[in-house]
Amino acid sequence: METKHNHTEPPDASAGYEKSDASIGALLQFGFWLAVLITVTIFAMAWAFKYFSRITPLGQPAAPSAVVNPNLRELPPSPRLQPLPHEELVDYCRQQEQEVNTYGWVDREAGIVRVPISRAMDLVLAQGLPTRAAGEAPKGVAAADPPPPTVAGGDEIQGPCAYLAPPPAGSGAHAEK
Repeated sequence: METKHNHTEPPDASAGYEKSDASIGALLQFGFWLAVLITVTIFAMAWAFKYFSRITPLGQPAAPSAVVNPNLRELPPSPRLQPLPHEELVDYCRQQEQEVNTYGWVDREAGIVRVPISRAMDLVLAQGLPTRAAGEAPKGVAAADPPPPTVAGGDEIQGPCAYLAPPPAGSGAHAEK
């Protein structure tokens, strides 16, 4: 079986371009059929949208701002997203720190006050904790062994505000610059 070879001159690398041009007819034919395909797709999508909107109504818009009266905006159900969670946590921790370190009323009618934690510790050291007889149980509680502590002791700071607390002395933590 004989194979025909087209013996032409080898490509010249120094020319820097192709010696033959692209087929203009093939490019125009490709562009025409691509335009036809895009046009058919657009009309098919428009027809499908109209067809399905007649069959199944879309209902109310999902956006809360698209209500009938924009002044009566209804909040979405819980849980809601927090737009600035870090700032809210810092505010919460600042409020907790203020409650632990200041005086204030807890219940004015009952005469219950809040004292700073450092003052409360001094009062406990000076006066001691109230005690009761060994067999006596608090009201509504059966006499039994005391429950184990719910929070482990130690120097660890726990909870959502732990990262805001200054490092303990001698911990070797580097100071922020």
